[in-house]
Amino acid sequence: MVTVKRKLAAAAMGAMLICGACGVARAGDDPPFISFYGGVYDVNDNETAGQFNIEYRSNWDKFYVKPFAGVMATTDAAYYGYGGFLLDIYFGHRIVFTPNVAVGLYEKGDGKDLGSAIEFRSGVELAYRFDNRMRLGFAFHHISNAHITAKNPGTEMATVVLSMPLGSLFGD
Repeated sequence: MVTVKRKLAAAAMGAMLICGACGVARAGDDPPFISFYGGVYDVNDNETAGQFNIEYRSNWDKFYVKPFAGVMATTDAAYYGYGGFLLDIYFGHRIVFTPNVAVGLYEKGDGKDLGSAIEFRSGVELAYRFDNRMRLGFAFHHISNAHITAKNPGTEMATVVLSMPLGSLFGD
């Protein structure tokens, strides 16, 4: 568990360090997005389930950091509502690397007990950006309660992500 956290932290720090060599999205460069996730919840343990998310990603940014909010549900009736911040880092015009962090409220349903209603999420996404700014990518996230309770098993998720510009959903 600690190793995964260290790897995610190292990936995020590395991404920040190479920003000087890469393009970082600027205000107005990208529209707001609606993102749809589908994949596997608890990939590292024995309580694996299907996972689905829907997420709103704002195009408002402050020092390149953008807010987002979403809801996750699993096939084991667990759900998680969250909000946080992300950073889009561009490698050329097509490849977008997005480290992100969030905090939210978790309900285990019939799924994995993460030890607390308050859970923190950290992760990365790597996506291909199409001409219409739609993105298709892969994301890996970790959720844990950061030891705010004695029980803190944490979990990892691997998903495919489709991010659509908000205007494209309404014919703009």
